Amino acid sequence: MQMNVAEAKARLSELIAAAERGEEVIIARGGQPVVRLVSVHRPTVRIGMGDGLVSRVPDFLAPMSENELKDWE
Repeated sequence: MQMNVAEAKARLSELIAAAERGEEVIIARGGQPVVRLVSVHRPTVRIGMGDGLVSRVPDFLAPMSENELKDWE
């Protein structure tokens, strides 16, 4: 979210809460971004967040087929 300095002053508590949730908060002056508000705590990364998003991961260590080898020549 981006807002100007005057609006940021009026909504500071809301902006702090948004930054704590990991949202990007940009404060602008004259329409130009000047400050990014971020939480000092790192967001928690949940293991398995992408479970099911990738259907098949190639085996990069498996030997290449003859056709694949020819493609590299």
